[in-house]
Amino acid sequence: MIGGDLRLIVAALSGILLAVLMIVRGRLHPFIGLLCGAFTVGLLAGLPLPEVAKAVQKGVGDIVGGTGLVVALGLSLGAMLHLSGAAASLAKGALNLTGTRAAPWATLGIAIVIGLPLFFETGLVLLLPIVVAAAEEMSAMSAGTSDAARDQAKLRLIMPALAGLGVVHALVPPHPGPLLAVEALGANLGLTMLYGILIAIPTAIVAGPVLAKFTTRGVRLASPVLRDTGLGIATPSRMLSLVIVMLPVVLIATGELGQMVPAWKGAPGLVAASNPVVALLLTNLLALPVLFGRRLRESAIQEAVWHETMGAAGAILLAIGAGGALKQVLVTAGLSDLLARTVMMYAISPLLLGWLVAVAIRLAAGSATVATITAIGIMPGVVASSGVSPELVVLAIGAGSVFFSHVNDPGFWLVKSYVGTSTADTFRTWSLLETAISVVGLALVMALSHVV
Repeated sequence: MIGGDLRLIVAALSGILLAVLMIVRGRLHPFIGLLCGAFTVGLLAGLPLPEVAKAVQKGVGDIVGGTGLVVALGLSLGAMLHLSGAAASLAKGALNLTGTRAAPWATLGIAIVIGLPLFFETGLVLLLPIVVAAAEEMSAMSAGTSDAARDQAKLRLIMPALAGLGVVHALVPPHPGPLLAVEALGANLGLTMLYGILIAIPTAIVAGPVLAKFTTRGVRLASPVLRDTGLGIATPSRMLSLVIVMLPVVLIATGELGQMVPAWKGAPGLVAASNPVVALLLTNLLALPVLFGRRLRESAIQEAVWHETMGAAGAILLAIGAGGALKQVLVTAGLSDLLARTVMMYAISPLLLGWLVAVAIRLAAGSATVATITAIGIMPGVVASSGVSPELVVLAIGAGSVFFSHVNDPGFWLVKSYVGTSTADTFRTWSLLETAISVVGLALVMALSHVV
C-alpha cells in the first residue's frame, strides 16, 4: 500500500474515531461530533481548509436538500397516526381477530404494516403500549400460570413487533437510511422497495417469532415505561386508517413499477407518484381530514401534530446533515476510489464490503442512520467499477447498519424502558434480534444476487 493510501486510511479512521468519542464519551450531539470528524478527516488527508469547508457544506446541502422534506413529511404522518389513535385502532383490531397461538404472527404483521411510513422510534412508542396491553390481557386469561411464564408470553408478543419495526427501518424505503442509500448509489427506488420487502418478511420471521422462542426463556420483566399522548378524539375507522398507512407505499411502488412498462415510461403521473415527497405530501393532506375530521382546525390538534413532528425532525436533520458532511469529505479525499481499487484487486464482494463498513460504524457510533450515511459515502465508486446491483448494495448496507444494538445506541435504552427488561436481558433479546436481522438480511441479499 503506497504512502498516500495509508495516510488516507489513517485520516478516515481518525476522523470517525474522533466523532465516535465525542458522541459516546463526550455526550455531544451527533451534529457536532460528525462535523468535527469531517474536518479532521479532510485536514489529516492533506486537503486545504477551504476545500474541506466546501465539502462539508456540499455534504450537508445534498443530504438535507435531498431527504429533508421526506423526513419531515414522514414524521408528520407518523404524528397524525399516533395522535388520532389510527395506529392503535389497527393494532387492536388485528389482535382481536387472532387467538393466543397466532398473536405473535399478528403483532409481526401489524408492526411491518404500521412501520412502513413511520420512523422506528415513532413506531415503537405508539405500537408497544398496544402490544403490552394485549399481552397483559392474554396472560390474565391464563389462570394458574407462573409470573415467569407470563413474562415469557408477553415477550413472545413484543419481540415480533420489534422485529417488524426493525426490518422495515433497515431495509425498506422511504425510511431515511435506505432512501439516502438509494439516492447516493443511483438505485431504482421501486426495485429497492420490492427487493427490500421480499427480504424483510422472511428476515422478520426468523428474528421475531422464531428467535423469541429461545431468547425469551427465563427473562423477567419490570413495569415498562408507557405513555399515552392521545387527544381524546374519535378514533377513525380501521379501513380508512389502513388506507392512510399504505397510501405512500402504494403510490411510490405504483409509480416506479408502472414505468417499467415501456409504453408508460416517463408518464408524468407515474413520475410524480414515484417521488416520495409528492407521495407523502398527498398522504399528509388526505390524512388530516380523514384522521381528525372537523377537529383538524382546532389549534390544540394542529399544535400537537406539528410540535411532535418538528421536535423530532430538527434533531434528525441535524444528525443526518452532519453525517452527509463526513461522507462528502471522505469522498473528496478519495476514500471511495481507494476502496474501489481494493475491491478490484482482492475480489472482495461489494455486498459484503458495504455490510462490513456499515457494521463497523454501527458498532462504533450506535446510529443505524449514521452507519448508512458513512457506508454509502465510500461505496459509489465500488458500485460503478464492479457492476453490482446498486439496489442490493443498498440492502446490504441497511442490513449492516442494524448489527448488534448496544449501549451507545439510543434505541437500546428506548427498548429497555418500554419493554421492561434489565440491561443484561435487553442484550439477550433486543441486541440478538437486531443481529439476527443483520445476518439473515445479508444472507438473503447474497442469495438474491444470484437471481437478479
